[in-house]
This record gives sequence, C-alpha cells and structure tokens, in this order.
Amino acid sequence: MLSEATIESVQALLDNVWILMAAVLVIMMQAGFALVEAGLTRGKNVANIFMKNLMDFCIGALLFFAVGYAIAFGGNMTGLGSYIGGDGWFLAGDGIFTYGTLDKFVFFTFQVAFAATAATIVSGAMAERTKFKSYILYSAVISAVIYPIVVRWQWGGGWLFQMDTPFHDFAGSTLVHMTGGITAAVGAAFLGPRIGRYGPDGKPRAIPGHSIPLAILGTFILLVGWYGFNAGSWLAAGTEIGAIAVNTTLAGAGGAVAAMMTTWFRSGKPDVAMAGNGLLAGLVGVTAGAWVVNGLGAIIIGLAAGVIVVYAVSFFDKIKIDDPVGAVSVHGVCGAFGTLAVGLFSTIESDGIVKKGLFYGGGTDQLVSQVIGVAAVAAFVFVAAVILFATLKATVGLRVDAQEEIEGLDVHEHGFPGYSHSD
Repeated sequence: MLSEATIESVQALLDNVWILMAAVLVIMMQAGFALVEAGLTRGKNVANIFMKNLMDFCIGALLFFAVGYAIAFGGNMTGLGSYIGGDGWFLAGDGIFTYGTLDKFVFFTFQVAFAATAATIVSGAMAERTKFKSYILYSAVISAVIYPIVVRWQWGGGWLFQMDTPFHDFAGSTLVHMTGGITAAVGAAFLGPRIGRYGPDGKPRAIPGHSIPLAILGTFILLVGWYGFNAGSWLAAGTEIGAIAVNTTLAGAGGAVAAMMTTWFRSGKPDVAMAGNGLLAGLVGVTAGAWVVNGLGAIIIGLAAGVIVVYAVSFFDKIKIDDPVGAVSVHGVCGAFGTLAVGLFSTIESDGIVKKGLFYGGGTDQLVSQVIGVAAVAAFVFVAAVILFATLKATVGLRVDAQEEIEGLDVHEHGFPGYSHSD
C-alpha cells in the first residue's frame, strides 16, 4: 500500500505535468489568434499580423517575467500590495505567490500564456493601419502593467477577492478577455477606421478578409487551446477538469450555432466568419463560470453570447469603431456578459470563493460582486488605455500614412510581402 507521503508526491507531480501541458495549449492559442486575424484581413498585411502575434508572446514573456508577475502575484497581499503587487521581480524571492502543489516556474509558465493572450486580442481590432513600433510599445505596457494590475485584484488575492462575496472570474472572461477587448476598442477609436471602410453617407462598407479557411482553422486551434485555458485554470489534476471541459465544449458549440442562426435570420445567409466568431464568443462567455455552472447553464451562456456578438459587431460598425476581426465584440462585450452570468447561473456555494447565482436560489450577492468587478476593471482599463494611446499618438504616432495603408504593411513595415508571387 502506498504511503500518504507517496500519494501526495505523485499528486504533486501530476498537477505540475498537467498544468505545464495546459500552458502549452494556451501558448498554442497564439497561432489560432494569428490565423483568425490574418484570415479576416487582407493578404497585403498577413506578415504584419503574424509578426505582431509573434512579438506579443516574445516581448510579453520577457516583461511578464521581469515585472508583470511580481505585480500580479508578488507577496504582500494586504494593504497597498493588494492593489499594486509586491516582491517577485524577475521571479526572485521565496515569498512570491504560487498555488497548491505547483512549482513556481510551472505556475509562471501557465500565467505568462494568459498575459500574452490579453495583449494579442488588441492586435485584430487595430489591424491593417497601425505602426509596428507603436504596436510593440503598447503590447509591452499591457503585458507589463495593465494586465498584471487587474490580475492582482482577483487572482493575486487583491481587493476583488477580499470582498465579503468575492468577485468570481474562474479563467478570465473579464481579467483576460474584457481587458483585451476594452483596450482594443480604445486603440481602434484612437486610430480611426481603415481607408474605404465607411462610405460618404457614413454607412459601413465590407472589406473582406483574404482567407476564410485560415480564419476558421484559427478558431479550431483556439478551441483546442481553450481546454488548457479553462480546464487548466483548476490548477491541479483533479476530477473537476472533466466537467469544466464539457462546459467549455457546450458553450463554444452553442455560440457558433446561435451566431450562424442569427446571421441566417438577418441576411438570409449563414455567415461563415460570424459563426467562427460565435464559437469564440461562447468560449469567452463561459470562461468566467466554467467551473461553477452546469451543462444547461453553459449552453444558455453560449447561445446568448452567439447572439450578442452578432449585434455587438453591428453596433460598433454604426459608431465607426472599425474592428476588422470583431475582437471588441467577442472579447470585450462577451467577456463582460459571461462574467455577469456567473451571478445568474452559478450552481456552486463555496465559502470565500463563490456563491450560488440568482437563478439557483443564491440571491443577488454574487451578481452584485460580478457587477462591481466588471465595472472596476472596465473603468481602470479604459482610463489606462486612453492614457497609453494618447501618449503614443502624441509621441511616436499610431497610424501609418495613407500610401503605406493602401499598399500594405508587409512591404512598408517589414520589407517583404507575406505571400511571395513568383513566375
């Protein structure tokens, strides 16, 4: 018979192996984002899209290692430290926060994958007209400062976690996706729309992406990565990860079907790209409650997110926020919705972690906490993004000139086309 110490050591090993595997799945999502963004934009900018996604991870990883992790998970979880972080710069020190049986290096690898995701969401909304040097700068600030601060507030044991009824965002509908979505909206607004996006009458004109197959392939890669994103957020190799994976599946499938049916009803044709965005919207929506909702709740959240994303895209078109890939709608709007949905659909009562939602007899306590968390993160990220993009616009500039935009960013920004055409 195995001793208790042996069982504990085996469990710790399994936990670390599983979370490292989950981290790899989340890192692979960078490829999914790159394909979605490239597919939904024009071929003359494909190399620029891939370069930005590559640098999101590489620069983000270095800065999250140096400062971001300390802000998010450093010691001193009370007082001022609950807002801005503590020790742990360059992952140094024994007092830095980790979780359960996880080695701090495994925990860091998992968390850095999330930081890169928050930064890369912005890329799609600002595609086809952003200076590469400006992109590098704002991506760095997101990874090093903006994202770590909102993580600190909840996952790092900060003030949102310390409320009487803690704010609950299991895997990041708000902390990751809404943070990226709001930053993307502010950035797109500062940039202005692409040339030709709106006619003289102000009505939006379609600028088709160059490859729907790439975009849908990207959504499938993101779906696979999401099992690491959500099930990995249990932070252990426990029996709970199966139910989390099922909820992830149901919500994503529901979102795709709902978006397809909504576009079919509105235009008479089922829109392929929007169905892909519906899949992502459902996944974003369930991410906050992937552990606490049941299968029916996950389906309802996914279906609702699939409808919401279609109308959100139309809304941002009307107010001339030119978002080539729908990132603001998918991540910003559906991230907020999914987080609030925890207060309605939570079936779990766990003292000091989460309460049952309104629809399951828990009253409004959890819903109120969700509203507070969404509002606080949204306000902070909006203000931080305005300061960031206003500073960049006034200094190095945000937008390429008209000729560069018309001819494409691949050649002008990187010196070579993404697709080489030879005789």
